[in-house]
Amino acid sequence: MRLRALVAMALVLTIAPAVPALAEDPPAPPALSASATPPVSPDDGTGGTGGQETPPATPAPPPADATPPPPLPKLEAGLADDSDGARVIVELAAPAEAAPVAGEARQLPDAQVVLEPADTSFIVVDGSGESLAKLAEDPRVLSIRRDRMYSPTALDSTGSLGSLATSLQVIGADKAHAAGTKGQGQTVAIIDTGIDASHPDFGGKVVEQACFSATDEGAQSLCPNGQTSDPGSADANTAACLNGQVNLCDHGTHVAGIAHAVAPDADIVAIQVFSRINDCADEGGVCLTAFESTILLALEHVAKLKEGGRNVAAVNLSLGGGLYEGTCDAEPELAAMKNRIDDLRAKGVAVVAAAGNEGVSGAGAPGCFSGPVTVGATGDDDSVPYWSNHGSVLDLFAPGLEIDSAVPGGGHQVYSGTSMSTPFVTGALALVAQKAPGTPDAMADQLKKAGRPIVYGEVTTPRLDLNAAIAGGTPSPPVTQTPLPEEPGDPPANPDDPSEEPSEEPSEEPSEEPSPEPSSGPSPSATPSDPVPTPIPLPTVTITVTVTVPPTAAAPAVCTRGKSTKTLSAAQWAVEVTRGKGQIKDATLGCYLGLVTKASKVFAEVTPASTLSGAYRVLKPAKKTSKAKLESELLAAWLNWANGGVNFTAKIKEKATLKTVLTSVEKARLKGSSPAASTSMLKKQVNARRTA
Repeated sequence: MRLRALVAMALVLTIAPAVPALAEDPPAPPALSASATPPVSPDDGTGGTGGQETPPATPAPPPADATPPPPLPKLEAGLADDSDGARVIVELAAPAEAAPVAGEARQLPDAQVVLEPADTSFIVVDGSGESLAKLAEDPRVLSIRRDRMYSPTALDSTGSLGSLATSLQVIGADKAHAAGTKGQGQTVAIIDTGIDASHPDFGGKVVEQACFSATDEGAQSLCPNGQTSDPGSADANTAACLNGQVNLCDHGTHVAGIAHAVAPDADIVAIQVFSRINDCADEGGVCLTAFESTILLALEHVAKLKEGGRNVAAVNLSLGGGLYEGTCDAEPELAAMKNRIDDLRAKGVAVVAAAGNEGVSGAGAPGCFSGPVTVGATGDDDSVPYWSNHGSVLDLFAPGLEIDSAVPGGGHQVYSGTSMSTPFVTGALALVAQKAPGTPDAMADQLKKAGRPIVYGEVTTPRLDLNAAIAGGTPSPPVTQTPLPEEPGDPPANPDDPSEEPSEEPSEEPSEEPSPEPSSGPSPSATPSDPVPTPIPLPTVTITVTVTVPPTAAAPAVCTRGKSTKTLSAAQWAVEVTRGKGQIKDATLGCYLGLVTKASKVFAEVTPASTLSGAYRVLKPAKKTSKAKLESELLAAWLNWANGGVNFTAKIKEKATLKTVLTSVEKARLKGSSPAASTSMLKKQVNARRTA
């Protein structure tokens, strides 16, 4: 019932922690340069065992008289002060307690139980902060956190048609098939937007289907039966999946088609977890989004299938949200998902997750967990597209550029993205499970050790080589990548230098509420030239958060950080988000706001700022309270980061970087504090007009 606060645009998911964990972009997204670098030893910390960092040693137990750390609060930060209310997951100690706690929740004012799954230790409640705080007092409640939203990670492609057959040759799947290894006796699970099971490409291999689709004010179920769950069908051709001539649910069929091409004899389990929203933003439009609660139910469903005898080798998650530099295992808000993924892995099911398409060093959740196999994208020439996430959190690269695969209705489409790379690995694990079954970690290690090393900066990530993994061949020679044009430099390290004082803020102030109509100003900088075709996001998929059909037919540009070398003040950003006033195109601003809502916790979950009008109200508040002033400068700082004018590693004051400053300020704001010193620091040392 408070969906507008969560879906203020089509870019709403923030799964990032209060500490923005995204590192600055070195090593930059790579481009192909050479292939003669000597192989890296598997045990040197960067070699062909993948980009994942070695887990730290188990710490020694604390002394017997040590004071235990205080327990984490049950109620997620910011929820108690949310008078508008929020959709939350109420985690319980046991499934038997769901019914009585749901009954208690129904008695609270301004609270509604919107989901009460059977045999599951959580319920979903929509309620005000006061009601949720009261519910948290129940000893049967373990935690209450926001029911976050996730998106597929695919891009539309332009240019020459891609070839799935060529990509299968690149990873050696054709040779594995010729040797008789095609995934016989194995099953892969695709948790996505459903499937067209009758598509001729699948050849009757879709053996199980299920649907978990959240409903709330503004959210419509995509289950064929129109309910919140359907145990028998994940049909991607239902009326709710259609928006005119566009099938919103084609992503899952495309992903499943790739996994099936790699493992043609493996069975397929398809699970729909998305919901349709008919008014995604101030601008209108139709979009799909997956709530965390439905993903948890899908993971539990796969676990039950495994327990029931279905030989599930791997589960595919070509979706995600948030931005994390390294592993996010310790983030309390993500504990429930991590636990369910760990449970699947303990049952022998490998979990494969997309890294994301923001073009940064890091990954979204669930790819940021240490347990899943996290996958980035390469072209068939082993170059890494600029939009693919990369870095030490990745385990493997796989083809993800210009991939043609099945879509509902019997046809095919060419898409790009880490969504497409992920099912290559999912299918590969099914072949490994047939040929040399083992634990999920052992099978993943087999793929990583056999992969072709892609070396960039100080990181080496193997590209999937299925034939070498199965036949035991020697990995192909490493490919060394050189960075694309570097990210803009940090702002001056000494903010007290008189030459770096901010200029006067603009005298002209916007006098009216901004309209979301596109401005006519030019983009602040040219798009860098890339060695590979630049993909365009799906008309039905925004690469940051949700599956979206914009009101116009034109597809938006790929959403990545800008290349500006200047920072703007809060007042100047208010001009930019006002129709007809600024120089940055509205589509670019929408991209920036989407990145902000992924990396920031305040603006994704406490104060809506994902639309132009919402951002304007934050940047130019009607009442200049201490909270409003802090949020204005905080949003301007995030926008300066998204625009490229300042990096997380930038020294703001003494030893403090932008990352640590934003971390501290956001923690204070989530606790209800608005220190004037923080506002002043952001205004003078981050948002001052300067050239980087």
